[in-house]
Amino acid sequence: MSLFISNAHASTAGAAPAGGGYEMLIMLAIFGLVFYFLIYRPQAKRVKEHKSLMSALAKGDEVLTQGGLIGKITKVSEDKDFVMIALNDQAEVTVQKASISAVLPKGTMKSL
Repeated sequence: MSLFISNAHASTAGAAPAGGGYEMLIMLAIFGLVFYFLIYRPQAKRVKEHKSLMSALAKGDEVLTQGGLIGKITKVSEDKDFVMIALNDQAEVTVQKASISAVLPKGTMKSL
């Protein structure tokens, strides 16, 4: 009676198995590769760059903190993970090394 829809008949004999083991393993391997290349590898690279940035901090570097403060490093504490940053001639703050997000080129503070 229906013009465009054919009648479906259920068949109990000769039913195909519902998925195999190899297809699932291949799909999991592809998902693992996508996870590695799109998520884990770039994040590990950023962490490595930030660790090298923190170890290379020296007195006189102009830095940008994660809070948006720009200043010049006046004292680096090696045993503790803190640096003292001079924001201007009167104000100095102590911050953790991990909160420094970038080392700016020399003369950046004067140009602001």
